[in-house]
Amino acid sequence: MGHNPVNHPARPIYRMIAGLIGLYLVAFGVLGFLEAGGGEFFAQDDTMVLGQGTNPGNSVISIGLGLVILLATLVGRNVDIVVDKWLGYGLMALGLAGLAVLETDANYLNLTVATTIVLMILGVALLMAGMYGKVGSEEEAKAWRDGRLVL
Repeated sequence: MGHNPVNHPARPIYRMIAGLIGLYLVAFGVLGFLEAGGGEFFAQDDTMVLGQGTNPGNSVISIGLGLVILLATLVGRNVDIVVDKWLGYGLMALGLAGLAVLETDANYLNLTVATTIVLMILGVALLMAGMYGKVGSEEEAKAWRDGRLVL
């Protein structure tokens, strides 16, 4: 996208934010799996971890997403930008879908209101990291700055 900055001065901070989100998701997943590991995979009970509802299915998904984010952050080279954008959108969509099925039998991930709020916040933060963390050549950065100043 032409309107996203290239070589933003705060890109290391955005990359660190994405890495912290990945670590949080892995920690949440591991704690959730330890708490609800012996139960049914998609149980709909009152299992809570870090103030959020979870079950083994939700925990496995959280661990997987967190590892993907961490791996992409470690690789860098704008791979993290693509992963952060797509997973940011995905987490926001999952949060909205969770709100839609919150009090129904279709709540297979045992989501609560707190879980959906956290998913939305993590999604927006990942999207922000994806928008401002792009790395490019000095020519690309200069072209972006020149194009921005034309407006």
